[in-house]
Amino acid sequence: MDTDVAAASAVVMDRLMARQVAVSHSVQQALASDITELRGDPELVQLLGSSVAGNVETIFHALRHDISLGNIEPPTAALEYARRVAQRGVPMEALVRAYRLGHALVIDAAAEEVNAAGLQARIGLAVFERITSVSFRYIDWISQQVVVVYEAERDRWLANRNSTRALRVRELLATPLSVSVSDPDTLTATLRYPMQRTHLAVVMWWPADSELDDGLGRLESALRDLAEAVGTQSSPLFIAADRNTGWGWIPLSVAAATTAVEVVRSHLSGQHTGPAAALGTPLYGVDGFRRSHHQALRARRVAIAAGTGGVTVAGDPGLAAAALIGENLDDAREFVSETLGALASDTANDARLRETLRVYLHDGSSYKKAGEKLNLHFNSVKYRVGRAEERRGRPVDDDRLDVELALLLCHRYGTAVLSGP
Repeated sequence: MDTDVAAASAVVMDRLMARQVAVSHSVQQALASDITELRGDPELVQLLGSSVAGNVETIFHALRHDISLGNIEPPTAALEYARRVAQRGVPMEALVRAYRLGHALVIDAAAEEVNAAGLQARIGLAVFERITSVSFRYIDWISQQVVVVYEAERDRWLANRNSTRALRVRELLATPLSVSVSDPDTLTATLRYPMQRTHLAVVMWWPADSELDDGLGRLESALRDLAEAVGTQSSPLFIAADRNTGWGWIPLSVAAATTAVEVVRSHLSGQHTGPAAALGTPLYGVDGFRRSHHQALRARRVAIAAGTGGVTVAGDPGLAAAALIGENLDDAREFVSETLGALASDTANDARLRETLRVYLHDGSSYKKAGEKLNLHFNSVKYRVGRAEERRGRPVDDDRLDVELALLLCHRYGTAVLSGP
């Protein structure tokens, strides 16, 4: 490589590496936005971000330090992402398309830096051609690597699943809720699970970095314990979602359905080493089977985005609204910041002020009622509400609904929607 071109290439790559985090983030957002199959599950989107970041870092370092592609290893997160999307049934075409689209966005960023570097036309063109050539070869190579991993994992996953039962459940869940599904007796026979009952859906999972022996077996055992705790007369249904996540349904009698959620919450909350769980609400029949599951998935998305474990319940006040508003956390974070101002800061003091203001507004702007819930003197509540308005920079009366929604997002998502201190 020409010495002038090599020097110019180093300058351009230094500029690109300085904005590496921003480039990776923009690629992740574009992929999750443009490729439908890659969005929806916050945990999967987070892993997509790690995969993108690993690929961008690898190719940038190879270009900057002139490292031969034969001497680099596939990013660990990229291979794990391929395994995970295979487990979730995401089409391989979506994975391959993600690499093509991501490559185009990285090339656009490189072109910006080549132009910004003010190079002579000949040198600038040579630098851009080098970046394009090397990155194309990298994308071709890494695509082959992830496809091999995807196919192997997909074959293994399909072979190990209880195929007929699991596939029938997935077909049932994929049917739009607006479409009524008939013949519950046939479903009962196929799934070996009583469909003409009230169902409590449970989604349970271990942290993404867990390396547990028989993690799925432990989840299934936990589901059986829950069924026993609520006093069900039939066996629960368990389906593996991926190697760390299980979907479950507990068939309930009319009497058990009234207390099942609190029984399950109490049972799981008392286990410090148990899995995280999200619960739907008990609903009847085939439609109830599907709707309770969709509620549990929505509750899980809130828990994953907030980075919380424990038990998240779809029927808890405000959770459904938080799930809908929090579909795009970047927009939610911007809304919280614009609505709450400095009160959206991630500090212990602002957290106390936000919680006091949230309870105060929820209880009809009553200092006395809020004080009883928070175990505070009503004058303390009044003081904190005043301080919260000072931190916000304006009173809450004019846009009270926006403030309540912003406080709800803070309560549910925590630091995920807050600003730095």
